[in-house]
Amino acid sequence: MSVPRKVLFLYTELAPYFLAGVERLVADHGVEVHIVRWPVNREAPFALRFADRVKVHAREAFDDAGLLRLVQDIDPAIAFASGWVDKGYLKACRALRRRGLPTVMCSDTAWRGDARQWAAVVAARLWLHRTFSHAWVTGAPQARYARHLGFAEARVRTGFYSADTDRFLPLGARLLHERAAHWPHRFLCVARYIPTKGHQLLCDVFARLCDEGLAGDWELWIAGTGELHAQVAASPAGRHARIRHLGFVQADDMPKVLEACGAFVLPSTYEPWGVVVHEQACAGMPLVLSSAVGAGERFLREGRNGSRFTAGDAEALRAALLRVLRTDDAALLTMGGHSRALGADWTPADWSRVVMDLIGTR
Repeated sequence: MSVPRKVLFLYTELAPYFLAGVERLVADHGVEVHIVRWPVNREAPFALRFADRVKVHAREAFDDAGLLRLVQDIDPAIAFASGWVDKGYLKACRALRRRGLPTVMCSDTAWRGDARQWAAVVAARLWLHRTFSHAWVTGAPQARYARHLGFAEARVRTGFYSADTDRFLPLGARLLHERAAHWPHRFLCVARYIPTKGHQLLCDVFARLCDEGLAGDWELWIAGTGELHAQVAASPAGRHARIRHLGFVQADDMPKVLEACGAFVLPSTYEPWGVVVHEQACAGMPLVLSSAVGAGERFLREGRNGSRFTAGDAEALRAALLRVLRTDDAALLTMGGHSRALGADWTPADWSRVVMDLIGTR
């Protein structure tokens, strides 16, 4: 019996969608997966389940030397690292690279072309290619950054994030069928309550639409937690009778929330990607996204399944919400179908095939 190949992920914050890809990798390709991870983020306290042949190691249990010994003991065929934030991860990748193994930098950071990024490019080129053989990023702006860092185009792959489509696509099919008779009139926002997510702006704009009599019977539900939760929820707009703050919702409980909602809005001023957009598209939601949301590149087609608005612009957000409020249920159903079709275009099975493709590289 042959020994399964081993795949190593040196990761920061784990989430259920990442583990859906790992589960597919194990099931479809018979590999053994090792994950070194940082502690659970208190603002995203996901309950996580791990598939068989997935072994998890706590980063805080190892100093850099101990991490190197662990990696040597695992003896992986390939290693993936979350960016370059953890110096111990970089040392481990450098050691594997010296042995001729593929090592992959994973990133969702988009290219902006500002002075800080150009400085990072200059500094990183001194060491990056002794550490990583490839870059696996989320979308086109992230791929542009990787090329600026010196990765050849053939060594840059996109699609690093995928929603758990096995969970959300069947849900979307069911909801679209059920909603042929009546579309639920609730906006949903799923995001941590931190300054870059735009919760206060969203509450302010939606509350004003309600008070002006322009929101019909629509409501706004917001799922998440974070440092600004109490402040936003206690603000005059945040306390509006037609705005509901749900707190953090575990992945297993999200379908019940989606059943009650009929359009997704994400007003972030900074959102390099946003896997939640992929999830909501799979669930058949029309989308209202700010111009800062990277995942709109793949999962939003203006006028077909939603619209974009200029990030941070209250009037632009108001206009985008009004477009949904003035759309009849039959058209919303059609938009939801377009969203689901776009969401189905990238899956954990596709994600796992990229891993296997990269194993064969040097």
